[in-house]
Amino acid sequence: MGTLHFRRIERRRTSRVVLCVDLIVHGETESNGKFRVEAKTVSVSRHGGMMALEPEVTIGQKLMLMNMNAGQKAECKVVAAKPGGDGKRNVAFEFMSAEINFWRMCFPTGGTKPIRRAVQAAFGPLPATQMSGKASS
Repeated sequence: MGTLHFRRIERRRTSRVVLCVDLIVHGETESNGKFRVEAKTVSVSRHGGMMALEPEVTIGQKLMLMNMNAGQKAECKVVAAKPGGDGKRNVAFEFMSAEINFWRMCFPTGGTKPIRRAVQAAFGPLPATQMSGKASS
């Protein structure tokens, strides 16, 4: 009996990039207490990202982020929160304004294929490279 595989349709507006960025996160707890914590991103995209965050947050909650590398601030909202490691949660967020370049980088447009796949499609499988320091004769 064969195994049936399902592929999820990618609905992102821009590709995600694995990038660890130091953030300062400001928000409010459910009991109206304010928090300010340091966090690190797990991945980023033009429109948001995912971070490992200690305080518990709810979907739809607004947070203020500060990119510690660039000194830039941006408001975002929580779109997902899942348990992560070390007692933290993996919190997905999207920026409230689409015009900012919070990460200070360019992203490929949605649906862009990695260059390796494009080269393989055009020229066939890529040969394995020699890893040893010997030159072939």
